[in-house]
Amino acid sequence: MKAISLWVAGLVSLPFAAHAQTEISWWHAMSGANGEVVEKIASDFNASQSEYVVKPVFKGTYPETLNAGIAAFRAGQAPDIMQVFDVGTGVMMGAQGAIKPVAEVLTEGGFTFDKSQYLAGIVGYYSSPEGEMLSFPYNSSSPILYYNKDIFEKAGLDVNTPPKTWAEVWAAARKIKESGAANCGYTSTWLTWIHTENFAAWNNLPWATNENGLAGTPELKIDGPLFIKHFQELADLAKEGVFVYGGRTSEAKQNFTSGECGILTESSGGLGDIVKSGMNYGIGQLPYDETAEGAPQNTTPGGASLWVMAGKSPEAYKGVAAFFNYLSQTPVQQFLHEQSGYLPVTNAAYEATKASGFYDKNPARETPILQMSGKTPTENSKGVRAPNLPQLRDIQNEEYEKMLAGQQTAEQALKNAVERGNAAIKQASGG
Repeated sequence: MKAISLWVAGLVSLPFAAHAQTEISWWHAMSGANGEVVEKIASDFNASQSEYVVKPVFKGTYPETLNAGIAAFRAGQAPDIMQVFDVGTGVMMGAQGAIKPVAEVLTEGGFTFDKSQYLAGIVGYYSSPEGEMLSFPYNSSSPILYYNKDIFEKAGLDVNTPPKTWAEVWAAARKIKESGAANCGYTSTWLTWIHTENFAAWNNLPWATNENGLAGTPELKIDGPLFIKHFQELADLAKEGVFVYGGRTSEAKQNFTSGECGILTESSGGLGDIVKSGMNYGIGQLPYDETAEGAPQNTTPGGASLWVMAGKSPEAYKGVAAFFNYLSQTPVQQFLHEQSGYLPVTNAAYEATKASGFYDKNPARETPILQMSGKTPTENSKGVRAPNLPQLRDIQNEEYEKMLAGQQTAEQALKNAVERGNAAIKQASGG
């Protein structure tokens, strides 16, 4: 009888045990190797405790995920956590009532929150002007250069010395094409993030007025002489067939991993798929313009952060807080950094990675961190902010694509991008 009673008690308790788990929905934009990292982190968190279940859902590219989140919020069906790329930061900050600041979520969840434990260059980008951290910096990245060592060897280039300046990149890319080592010398993801926003920061040039929008409504300044020179050189390379344009976001990575192109500039977070391709690759810092005074300066963070949506239950917020606390743990950050190429977001994880000898064995893997934190940021290199940055990038991409198709010069493309962009900023700001 005692055994039967225990069995019945177990049956009765099962529904209640199942019901006790709170589901946390996490919409993200990580595909390929980085998507596998997301699944692994969520799975490990779920296995580490029994109160909450984090359920990751892939929603497409960064822009697609942001658009899906906005539509879901308007329909009253927003996820608990939404991954938003750096460009969407201004959009989310301006979405009054749509989000709950992550600092608030962690504190209310009973966790001691100290933003000084996070890398300063990262946490500053995702904080309000008053210093409150608004979102959790899940996957921060820096743009770097990748090169195919086998293609370099075929072209007679030094396989141990990546090009450091844009002039060196152009020369190496032409040699790759002319030697027949590959069909394409150079390709790049994200012309807006890498060749515009980070080109400005790395060369200590203004992207816009008012500290690039961090100190007030910006007016774009990307039509200056060095921008025109740089983009005209890119347009000339495209005309020669040396540069191949892959697309507006990360599509060009395929041109590199397939062996079509010998050199790629891409996010440090693109490393997972490059490793997965099995190619013999090398890493270098983001190239700079040798004529820019004081260059290289510092890069600004890309990647994405996790935003907590408003209007959720207290139980959901407690679960989100527990998950973010888990994400902050040093072993988790080390795993994320070493597997994906994204930066460790905490100082402790960075120091632990150094102490483990990981950078001694993989020296280039520290490159994106040193790029971002090697120098104190200037007014030109703290990051960029605008109320409608995704729209500004669309405008810039439209003008760049016309330029690369030979329909206009770089000077005209940048002039149009500034005029159209400033008009869009004024409209978005209610001006």
